Amino acid sequence: MAYQITDTCNGCGACMKICPVHAISGEKKELHMIDGALCIECGTCGRVCPQGAVEDGFGIACEMIKRSGWEKPVFDRKGCMSCGICIDTCPVGCLSLSIATSSDPHGYPYVEREKACIGCGFCAAECPVDAIAMEVSQADS
Repeated sequence: MAYQITDTCNGCGACMKICPVHAISGEKKELHMIDGALCIECGTCGRVCPQGAVEDGFGIACEMIKRSGWEKPVFDRKGCMSCGICIDTCPVGCLSLSIATSSDPHGYPYVEREKACIGCGFCAAECPVDAIAMEVSQADS
């Protein structure tokens, strides 16, 4: 179920700027709307809303979280099978596969563009071998 914006929205546009699929529309200082057909339920809009005006698909209000508190993927190289599903799943394209070396013929996923990561967790949810954990970086917190 798609996320929704409540009438407490002040039209700041933070949600619209960060939505990876452009599902949010609205004019400055006016109530914004989420197109349910486009929403991928990543929750990013709720994490950036300073008004707490975003509800998830169950009607639960989202809480604003500073970007430094967002979870990021941490990869277990021993468990990873280098399938690339995580890379294909990422809605913002911030993951890449490392280059294989002579000492290790496998490439492994990593967050290439840290600032682009929205912490949605889709990569971890789709990993067929559970080799991705979502964690708040100790350096950021």
